[in-house]
Amino acid sequence: MEKTLQSKTSFYGYQERDIDAIFEEIATTSKSRLLYQLPTGGGKTVVFSEIARRFIEQFNKTVVILTHRKELCTQTSATLKKTGVENRIISSTSNNFKTDCNCYVAMVETLRNRIKSKKVKVQDVGLVIIDEAHHNSFRKLMGSFKKAFIIGVTATPFSSDVSKPMKKQYKSLITGEDIASLIANGFLAKPQSVAYEVELNTLKTGIHGDYTVSSSNELYSSPAMLDLLLQAYTEKAKGKKTLIFNNGIETSLKVCEAFTAAGIAIKHLDNKTPNQERKEILQWFKRTKNAVLTSVSILTTGFDEPGIRNVILNRATTS
Repeated sequence: MEKTLQSKTSFYGYQERDIDAIFEEIATTSKSRLLYQLPTGGGKTVVFSEIARRFIEQFNKTVVILTHRKELCTQTSATLKKTGVENRIISSTSNNFKTDCNCYVAMVETLRNRIKSKKVKVQDVGLVIIDEAHHNSFRKLMGSFKKAFIIGVTATPFSSDVSKPMKKQYKSLITGEDIASLIANGFLAKPQSVAYEVELNTLKTGIHGDYTVSSSNELYSSPAMLDLLLQAYTEKAKGKKTLIFNNGIETSLKVCEAFTAAGIAIKHLDNKTPNQERKEILQWFKRTKNAVLTSVSILTTGFDEPGIRNVILNRATTS
């Protein structure tokens, strides 16, 4: 018996077009790996949540959504529920596939370990949705779902590793509305961008094609660069909730020290921060007026905090 799941979400015209195009691809193509691109802020999570809902309704098969961050698991699960899709998060301590649930959200390593230990069977999975698909951590799991249709979702359809292009994993590409159109039609705010001249000749390129953390730390932890960052914040962002992205933990900690010494409310967060401390820092950032959060390798994708007014890219990248 097929399930009927009533959507609880309304969609913009461009989102409806993309959803229809994706289902046409599912229905008509033998290519079982599709990459879907939509700019940041365009509503990728809302779109793929509705794809999950319609897929379950039409095919009555299990849907698995993969993320690479704990926070994204929680956000995705909440969006699915708003769309009308009951789901469970597979965490390190709870949940396997069960007969009374058709949708699961999991981090890559957690699900990989469950599959290896044969606690999760993949043969009944009909659709796998990979959020932020440009991250290469997902590659290790794609081969486990030989019978499933796989949809990768990203704002930037370029692999984070230049030696492993995405065309090797995905057979077709659907591109959504572009940034200029989303701004022109009022779906995205028009950003105001400011650039400061920085001499980058000391930066070194690593084997994956981007600047190394060590050379970035050396440059961006220098007193001159910390002074420039404080100047930029004071001139353009002072008194407004601000997120600072860095390439190295050493740099972010130095930024935290410099801003604290200047009397600015700031905290540091990276991917090694313990779970409880991470949760407390994010709660502090949300409730504290004019707070500044300096971070590394986290909050770069899918992070949702409407109070942020300024983003500072305190790093250089080749991408």
